[in-house]
Amino acid sequence: MADLPVEIFAQLRRRFFDDAGRPVPFPLRDKQNTQDDPFDEFLASKVFDDLPCIRCEKAGGPLVAPDMVCYRPDGIDGATPADLAGDASRIIALEVKKLERTPRGKVARGSGLDYNTTPPCGRVRVYDASSAVVDVRGFYLFVCLEGASGRFVVTGLALVDGNALNDDFDLYLGITGERTKRIGLGTYRDGVDRARPMLIFANPLGVPAFDRSPVMVHPDADLSGKTPALRLVHRLRRSVLGGRARDFFCYRWRSDVPADWNVTDLVDPFPTPLREKRTRPRGRFRLSFRL
Repeated sequence: MADLPVEIFAQLRRRFFDDAGRPVPFPLRDKQNTQDDPFDEFLASKVFDDLPCIRCEKAGGPLVAPDMVCYRPDGIDGATPADLAGDASRIIALEVKKLERTPRGKVARGSGLDYNTTPPCGRVRVYDASSAVVDVRGFYLFVCLEGASGRFVVTGLALVDGNALNDDFDLYLGITGERTKRIGLGTYRDGVDRARPMLIFANPLGVPAFDRSPVMVHPDADLSGKTPALRLVHRLRRSVLGGRARDFFCYRWRSDVPADWNVTDLVDPFPTPLREKRTRPRGRFRLSFRL
């Protein structure tokens, strides 16, 4: 079976860009509330719904991760959780991260992106209809949306193997599992501390080489040989503690790449914000007068 991320990337390239690689406008309904997500709905019902022999299921409610799961019904028929665990040709989880541009044209939050309470990971835990655990490969779709009055364009797009962001599954489970809340707080004992972590990890669209033209970051070094429509443009290396490294491979649609392009190496290209262990105090309200 063909690789699901490849088919999804091809569909995204066809739907959001024309033959010359220019963004194609598309409609989005108005956002109804904070948790409402018209773009995720558009992806699941208008974009991925056209993929033959592939089904896309959107999260059943707000605050559920991942945003959607794509799978081949014939690939999971009779399969066990162990069969599906690392097989990106049968099923993948897809988390969608939407960004805007700054007034200077750069992708916002380029040095670090909020992942809220769920760290990115190349392995994601979901559950079947009987609530049995199913761990599947995780991919992340980063898009830069621009537009107004219900018409939008995608001006930056990266489909990224979650392992390029983080492959510590124990960290993922430790944060997404159950936590102990502090209850009975305050004068009237009705306050609760939800002990809710807020996580920041890399934003691939913060890499200048990834912006403005759709790119896929994948673990396979030979996708161009398997899918001639793709062309390798970069080799991505991320350093790991202990002097080790993880290698990934960056592909674009062949028609988006100059004929004389030379593959380049990107070593630790993701921008990293300044970090410190201490939290900062909340913003201070300053009065207009002095006492």
